[in-house]
Amino acid sequence: MSLLLFIEIIYVLVVLAVIVKIILDTDDSVKAAAYILLVAVLPVIGIAVYFTVGLNFRKKELYSRKLQLNKNQGEEVEKFIEVYRHEGNVNLENAYPDFYKINRLFPHVPLGFSTQKNEVALLRNGEEKFPELLAILESAQHHIHLEYYIYENDKIGNEVADILIKKSNEGVQVRFIYDDFGSRSIRKTIVPKLKKSGIKVFAFYKFKLFRVANRLNYRNHRKIVIIDGETAFMGGINISDKYDNSKQNKLYWRDTHLKIKGEAVWSLQNIFIADWNFCSGENLGVEAMFFKRDFAIHNSQWTQIVSSGPDFERPDGLHGYLQAIESAKESIFITTPYFIPPKELLTALKKAAISGIDVRLLAPGVSDSYIVNAVSKSYFGELLECGVRIYQYEKGFVHAKTMVCDRQLSIVGTTNLDQRSFELNFEVNAIVYDQQVAEDLKDMCLDDVKYAKEIEAEEWMQRAKLSRIIEKTIRVFGPLM
Repeated sequence: MSLLLFIEIIYVLVVLAVIVKIILDTDDSVKAAAYILLVAVLPVIGIAVYFTVGLNFRKKELYSRKLQLNKNQGEEVEKFIEVYRHEGNVNLENAYPDFYKINRLFPHVPLGFSTQKNEVALLRNGEEKFPELLAILESAQHHIHLEYYIYENDKIGNEVADILIKKSNEGVQVRFIYDDFGSRSIRKTIVPKLKKSGIKVFAFYKFKLFRVANRLNYRNHRKIVIIDGETAFMGGINISDKYDNSKQNKLYWRDTHLKIKGEAVWSLQNIFIADWNFCSGENLGVEAMFFKRDFAIHNSQWTQIVSSGPDFERPDGLHGYLQAIESAKESIFITTPYFIPPKELLTALKKAAISGIDVRLLAPGVSDSYIVNAVSKSYFGELLECGVRIYQYEKGFVHAKTMVCDRQLSIVGTTNLDQRSFELNFEVNAIVYDQQVAEDLKDMCLDDVKYAKEIEAEEWMQRAKLSRIIEKTIRVFGPLM
């Protein structure tokens, strides 16, 4: 046997072995088919891509351990709080009969049910979030917990860091989790400065070259701040100057965040502590100051916090969206920066529009990823044919991840409408059952539409054939993005 023939046989066996591994490890058949096609068409590159970003660690021991930590932590917290799960279900059902089923969708998620005593405020862009955040951080008395996907070494990043150092020197407990990939700019700058002042800082998965597939693919995409167990911030806005349009950045950045005060903070605190214990190796206990029982709040803005990721057995973020769409009777307005929907979500939106519901989608006209934007556009035609109204935001880049249904229910969080957010990233969403919040979010969306161009179905179908071919071709690899 010649050397060349031997190499060819080994090469074919390796490709076949990788394909078998893809079939065994990938639950989603569409995603599996995309990886197999990539490996078959571009064997060397395809194999490299799969082992870099495609390996499925959801079932591995590492995530099994975190899932168990989450479960143990949640059970401990629920016993401590002694909340009104069953009574709350009844009250919410009476108040919002069209959407109450969502509240029953996450019995397996620690504190995955709704709480009533909350004050929820919508924050538009960094110019509204950052002043509120800085003021609340300054008022901290007991603890500050932060968890961010992107934290930049820029003006706002250093302003927050300076306050953290100041509060730590005053005796406030400060804990900070950053994603080692998304926040790589602070590894040798802000992180050492914080640690030097005595603040505990941990990367959520230290980025190591020899485990690049695991570390790169599963990112902590959450943005959570908790102050004194009473007030929290969560949503789409990271710590970066680009979110603050008062800085006159080159690109206008449109995003949405929430400030929450009340019982929903329990769930966000639980998520943070579970993440903290996992990445720090500590066993941060359930303390009264972390989970306050009494809040000076008179509002009844029902709020449900739903976390999702490879440390959960089900794609809860996706399930929440699907149930909300199915429950809507009049209108659905979605804003998302990345739209690569799984088949069931695409079907749900088309079905809703066909049934007469006013379904609208606001997506970027200007995006930070040409490829992702091209894949998103490949779905527009079939949505338009079913009656979905689609707008492309032109004032800048729309990064908000929101949905509002019937002026009754709102979803604001970190989850993009793509496979990565639903299956791979660690995410968190807030589901708010409140007419005022829903009306404010709907008005915010309608205001954004003023700076967007609506796509006309007939015009869209007649655009250049080359553009359609490119989009459809790239879409084959959409599940990998």
